[in-house]
Amino acid sequence: MNRVVPALLAVGILWSTASQALDLEQRRAEAMLQRMCARCHAVGRAGTSRNELAPPFRNLGENKLYDPDFMQRLQDGYSSIHRSMPTARFGRDDAEAVVSYLRAIQEPRKPK
Repeated sequence: MNRVVPALLAVGILWSTASQALDLEQRRAEAMLQRMCARCHAVGRAGTSRNELAPPFRNLGENKLYDPDFMQRLQDGYSSIHRSMPTARFGRDDAEAVVSYLRAIQEPRKPK
């Protein structure tokens, strides 16, 4: 019994530290997206996009966010068919943070 308590305490500390690191990574990604994309897109969990053609990031859908090519496209330079959208390019760590953040804010799909 005496060995279990320190082990549980260690697991709790590691879990808390990992959770805080993820939270910091997601806040860093949100700040990047606010700076780079918010003039057109709704970047957070709520709000409307300033440009009606720009989808809110919370509605991107899991198909895109779990596509292995999506992260590579973020690193190579992501752009769209819209001429007014600038190319966004992220380093590997930033691309991973952005994908993690986008996955975290996705709204559940509504049944049709």
